[in-house]
Amino acid sequence: MKVWSSKWVHLTTVTAAVAMIVAGCGNNNQAVSGNTNGESSGKIKVVASFYPMYEFSKQVGGEYADVVALVPAGVEPHDWEPSAKDMADIKDADVFVYNGMVEGWAEQSLESAPNDKRIVVEAIKGIELMEGEDEHEHEGEEHAEEEHEEEGHEDEEHGLDPHVWLSPVLAQQEVRNIQEAFEKADPEHKEEYKKNADAFIEKLKTLDESYKSELQDVKRNEFITQHAAFGYLAKEYGLIQVPIAGLSPEQEPSPEQMAEVVEFAKEHDVKIIFFETLVDPKIAQTIADEISAQTAVLNPIEGLTEEEIKDNVDYITIMERNLEGLKKALSE
Repeated sequence: MKVWSSKWVHLTTVTAAVAMIVAGCGNNNQAVSGNTNGESSGKIKVVASFYPMYEFSKQVGGEYADVVALVPAGVEPHDWEPSAKDMADIKDADVFVYNGMVEGWAEQSLESAPNDKRIVVEAIKGIELMEGEDEHEHEGEEHAEEEHEEEGHEDEEHGLDPHVWLSPVLAQQEVRNIQEAFEKADPEHKEEYKKNADAFIEKLKTLDESYKSELQDVKRNEFITQHAAFGYLAKEYGLIQVPIAGLSPEQEPSPEQMAEVVEFAKEHDVKIIFFETLVDPKIAQTIADEISAQTAVLNPIEGLTEEEIKDNVDYITIMERNLEGLKKALSE
C-alpha cells in the first residue's frame, strides 16, 4: 500500500509554464510568507514545502531570510500539488526546505525546475524513521504481519512514518538540518543562523520537558486519533497511539476497522476521540457518538487555518495545546 504516493501528473505542462513565469512573477502565495513582492531584499530566498518546514525555517533564518510556504493556509498537504507559479518559486529559491515523504511531488518538481545554485534540504535526513501504525498494528494482528512480509521494498519505504516534527526531540534535528543548509547558502551569516537555531532548540527542549513532566502520572496511556500522525510523539513519552485511519488522512477505515476502534474504546473506557483541524471530523465523531464520548482536537500541525494565522498561533503554541488535550484525555 503506497500511502505516500503522489497524485502528481502531467509535469511536462507545468514545467513548460515555468519558463514564462520565472522572469516576471514573484511569490503570490497567500499562506504564510515573507517577502512576496519579487524584489531583491539582500536576504536568501527560502521556499518551504508546508507549515512545519516554514516555521522551522523562519526561526533559523530570522532577519536574514525571506521564507515562503508553498501549501496555502487551510489546505491538507498530502493532497496538494504545485502550480506553475509554485514551480517558478521552487526554481528561484536559494534554499528549498522539505520534510521528506509527505511531499510526493518534491523530487520531480526539483528536477523539473533546475537550479544549480539552489541548496535542497530534506529535514528528516539522518533521523531513524519508524514504520507507521497502519490498520491498527497496535493489536498485533497476524494478517498484518503476513501482508507486510509480502510487500516489496518500495511499499515498505512508503509505510514509514514521516511525522517526525511532532516529536519535540526529533524536531531539533530537523532544525539543525535546516541550519546547516542556510549556512551553506549564506556563509556570511553562519553565526547568526546558529544563534537562531540554538534559541529555537532551547524552546523545543523546554517543550520536551513539559511533555515529560505533564504526562508522567496520567491515568492511562492510550489515545485514539483520526490518523496515525502521532507515532513519534507517543513513542517519546510512553504513550500508545490508536489510529482510526492510517498514515495518510486520505485513507478511510473499513467497517471492520471502525468496529475494532469502537471495541478498543469501550474496553479501555476511552472518554475522548481526537480529530484534526484540516480533515473532516465525521469519522471521529461517528466513533465518539457510538461510545458516548467527546471529541477534541489533536493537531498534527500539517498546516494552519486562517483563524490560527489571525491569532498568531505557531508551532510551539499548538504543541502546548496538544499537550493540554492529551493530558485531559489521559487523565479521565
